[in-house]
Amino acid sequence: MLQLSVLRDQTDFVLAGLAKKRYATGPADVAAILDLDQRRRQLQTSHDSAQAEANKLAQQIGGLMKSGDKAGAETLKARTAELKQHTQSAAAELAQVEKEQQQLLYKLPNLPHASVPEGRAAADNEVVREHGTKPELGPDAVPHWDLIKKYDIIDFELGVKITGAGFPVYKGQGARLQRALINFFLDEARAAGYTEMQPPILVNEASGYGTGQLPDKEGQMYHDAKDDLYLIPTAEVPLTNIYRDEIIPVEKLPVRIAGHTPCFRREAGSWGADVRGLNRLHQFDKVEIVQITEPEKSYAALDTMVAHIEGLLQKLELPYRVLRLCGGDMGFTSALTYDLEVWSAAQGRWLEVSSASNFETYQANRLKCRYKADGGKTQLLHTLNGSALALPRIVAALLENNQTSEGIKLPAVLHSYCGFGVIG
Repeated sequence: MLQLSVLRDQTDFVLAGLAKKRYATGPADVAAILDLDQRRRQLQTSHDSAQAEANKLAQQIGGLMKSGDKAGAETLKARTAELKQHTQSAAAELAQVEKEQQQLLYKLPNLPHASVPEGRAAADNEVVREHGTKPELGPDAVPHWDLIKKYDIIDFELGVKITGAGFPVYKGQGARLQRALINFFLDEARAAGYTEMQPPILVNEASGYGTGQLPDKEGQMYHDAKDDLYLIPTAEVPLTNIYRDEIIPVEKLPVRIAGHTPCFRREAGSWGADVRGLNRLHQFDKVEIVQITEPEKSYAALDTMVAHIEGLLQKLELPYRVLRLCGGDMGFTSALTYDLEVWSAAQGRWLEVSSASNFETYQANRLKCRYKADGGKTQLLHTLNGSALALPRIVAALLENNQTSEGIKLPAVLHSYCGFGVIG
């Protein structure tokens, strides 16, 4: 959530950032928030003045009663009653204005970092670098949705029977490959200094608001109305909310945590190769890395997170590229996002497998996640997260890029985790 002080003092900067993110109603929303803020401050001043006068009169009433001036005391009591009614009315209106202002603040996306390129959509994203050689497959190569049937490792039809479309059943070597990837990613995160956590996969509304999924993505999250709980779209939500309403000692920074969870997303329905097979699912597994840092160290932390994710892809021997997302393609809460995509040889296109983002103070302001350095005043921290990694498209690329006439030959780093080196 953007800070009110920034909206008040740097209004033009805020409007320029919202325009870069293609947030069309930015000028109207900012104007409404500033109008409410002015009204809020007027009400607060009026409330405080009336309260101060009532307190002063209370002391005078006691003196008048002791001196026997009952008439004077009654006059002041009547004035005190008026002031009490005024403060109650002002407090009620103040609460309503603050609520309206908060709801409008929740609607505003984060401002983009200065390095974010201009653009409206994915075609405008900036390619930062590419790594690896794209494999050249033979004429008999097929996409992963055909390979999983050939080797009987994932069953989409069975998932439809049990739950519905987008909930596959992994079996045999497919299930073992899933488990191998999860363990590999977690081991690598631990070796990089992340503390492994196993968070809940259901979160309350406060957690959804804390990291910005609510109200922005309310329609994309599975919701249990009876208990008012949400299935997580990513482990970012429970992991980051561990530090909601916390003041973290500076000596405990940076916080570096990682966790594996299933993730649940009510994706909008569409057709074609872009969503076929493992390309888009309602339930999938992912290992997430999260950092919470002092503001001046957050972009160096983001670079280390991207480097960690690149290291995973290199060990998996997958050709990949790193993109800096443009303003119009960025997430609601992000100040700067790097997407990492792997090359899918049989599909002949890039598949997104990770996003690494710096949210600066946007989430921390919602979460009230702060620190106090060297006895100074409390300050907001910066929060970051990255997928390290999401499994479905990694599996798709591994199957497609490594298909041979003798089976699917997995990269060496996975052999000990899987207990086999070839699917077939």
